[in-house]
Amino acid sequence: QLQLVETGGGLVQAGGSLRLSCAASGSIFSMGWYRYAPGKQRELVADITNSGRTNYADAVKGRFAISRDNAKNTVHLQMNGLKPEDTAVYYCTARSSFWSRYDYWGQGTQVTVSS
Repeated sequence: QLQLVETGGGLVQAGGSLRLSCAASGSIFSMGWYRYAPGKQRELVADITNSGRTNYADAVKGRFAISRDNAKNTVHLQMNGLKPEDTAVYYCTARSSFWSRYDYWGQGTQVTVSS
């Protein structure tokens, strides 16, 4: 069973930056980040395949950047220009193939952006 361990998150003022990291216990096809905010639907923020192909939610394009170190089985989410609406619990996630759902999850980390 693949395990995901997240670090980062916290409280930041609007316009600030945070960096989330996630370490997987093994290699995996795709890794990414979902976020859950009260009263909102779950949202895939960004993901990246082991070949480096990335995908971003429209709400974060141009502000967030996802990167991956395949040798270390880690993924990072650099979040710049944070807005109060980015406040959520961010979960690292992974899937084993293009046809799989995201079915591996980290413990979640809180990101709070104050106005």
